[in-house]
Amino acid sequence: MAPAAVSLDPYVRQTAERYQVDPLLVHSVIQIESNYNPLAISPKGARGLMQLMPATARRFAVRNSFNPAENIDGGVRYLKYLLALFENQRSPERLALAAYNAGEGAVLRHGGIPPFRETTAYVDQVLNQWAAKRAAAPRPAPPASPRIVQFFDSRGVLHIQTLYEP
Repeated sequence: MAPAAVSLDPYVRQTAERYQVDPLLVHSVIQIESNYNPLAISPKGARGLMQLMPATARRFAVRNSFNPAENIDGGVRYLKYLLALFENQRSPERLALAAYNAGEGAVLRHGGIPPFRETTAYVDQVLNQWAAKRAAAPRPAPPASPRIVQFFDSRGVLHIQTLYEP
């Protein structure tokens, strides 16, 4: 991870956990949107790490889009809203990312990812970044295998126990 990503990681993880969004997805959006530049401004006026448009920032009560904590909080809440909006669709993550880029209205009007070159490229870039981050993430150790113990009691009844050991 880049130094800026490392320094923001605790806040990204905390915010993503609060809103139940994969922190690696949030990191992927930040990477593609601003490359971790908290002062980034797009040609269309999107601002900060998660490139919030002024109307989106207002909608999610972000007062200062250049404040990393506020920007991440607003961006993650917006992403959570979009994921919930499209949760019953075939590809909710793809649609949520398309809506993050082009607006939910465009996705709803087109009945899917709008045929905008910028949006289709954006969705692919974020999904590729997310897949790479998941592949590189350390895997938790598998749980210890249980030990099966069998014995006969004094009456000749078979007992089977599963013992979990650390």
